[in-house]
Amino acid sequence: MAGRSGEEADAAMAGVATGGVEDAYGEDRATEDQPVTPWAVCIASGHSLLRDPRHNKGLSFTEKERDAHYLRGLLPPAILPQELQEKRLLQNVRQLEVPLQRYMFLMDLQERNERLFYKLMIDNVEELLPVVYTPTVGEACQKYGSIFRRSQGLYISLKDKGRVLEVLRNWPEKSIQVIVVTDGERILGLGDLGCQGMGIPVGKLALYTALGGVRPSACLPITIDVGTNNEELLNDEFYIGLRQRRATGQEYTELLDEFMVAVKQNYGQKVLVQFEDFANHNAFALLDKYKATHLVFNDDIQGTAAVVLAGLMAGLKFAGGTLADHTFLFFGAGEAGTGIAELVALEISMQSKTSQEEAHKNIWLVDSKGLIVSSRKDSIQPFKKLYAHEHEPVKDLLSAIKDIKPTALIGSAGVGQSFTKEVIEAMSSITETNHPCAIQPNIEI
Repeated sequence: MAGRSGEEADAAMAGVATGGVEDAYGEDRATEDQPVTPWAVCIASGHSLLRDPRHNKGLSFTEKERDAHYLRGLLPPAILPQELQEKRLLQNVRQLEVPLQRYMFLMDLQERNERLFYKLMIDNVEELLPVVYTPTVGEACQKYGSIFRRSQGLYISLKDKGRVLEVLRNWPEKSIQVIVVTDGERILGLGDLGCQGMGIPVGKLALYTALGGVRPSACLPITIDVGTNNEELLNDEFYIGLRQRRATGQEYTELLDEFMVAVKQNYGQKVLVQFEDFANHNAFALLDKYKATHLVFNDDIQGTAAVVLAGLMAGLKFAGGTLADHTFLFFGAGEAGTGIAELVALEISMQSKTSQEEAHKNIWLVDSKGLIVSSRKDSIQPFKKLYAHEHEPVKDLLSAIKDIKPTALIGSAGVGQSFTKEVIEAMSSITETNHPCAIQPNIEI
């Protein structure tokens, strides 16, 4: 408050008490006639305002705003509208040929001018989405330690056990609506990236704002660091996480339990916790464990399933009949494949008034070892056993198609070029009247 008259200080504090004008995100913002930043608890400081990514407007600040917020001299004299700044930034992005450089450029923009970042994203979704998220975010996670500049979320590690609530309270925003959390064990198709998996929650929440309109301040990316089994990262001098083997069993469970309790305690009953890129053995267990007590969601299991089910139901207009009239073969039996299969079974049971167990009979899965059949029950993961039907062992997809004769083939294995010419011809030859179809969803939406 130094450097201002008593009248200015009184007016400023009155502005804090009464609030300013709501912006597009539903938050208070300053007006040209109000020399205070009403979203803060103190008088606006030009220097700090320019370093606040949420409220910094860069060269878009008008003459009156520059005077009101003590910005005069801290910016070049030119005043550029947001649209012109966007045009300049888009030119700069396009001049960068390396995708990772584009990613770093956009992350730097998000850290200094959040509104301009989302304006750029919203207006150029098709061009920039592959930079901010897949596939470029995968390389960014692999090299996260080397390109790390500024923390964009919360890191909760085994060192914080017993203090997780305290860590959550260190985050400046209190009205959190969506948390995307990962433990980094199965990042995209890249495997265990440990603490460096943070790029996934950050990128996913950026899409929720750009495409879904969720307020950035309501989003919280979190990485649960329980170590990594990636030897390359453990030996990397720039690795930013715990240098230890990945914790399992009771130690892992207790940290996750403490985290989930603290989340509800700090942010309330309605906060959405999205589990992202957890390994299969934890993903299904966590979703099943907390679905009765928390608002939880797993994009890999449930999000992809919803999109594929919508595609199947739309396809019925051409194939005819109901879902119960068709036989489904899945190439891939991980989180995506079994998640889709379970939702399809649920929809069949609801439409045909039968049990889900009965609906499972028309759903077959192929994993890396071949068709999932009853003779494999002792060696497969629990979530696959529902689809272990009586059949002779089959080693490959083409043979499974010829034996099962599915009318719908769904690929969720993340293995490229699996739907070969022979596979498509085999599907087409099953029967012309059934109009068989093949779906290969992008399992990392």
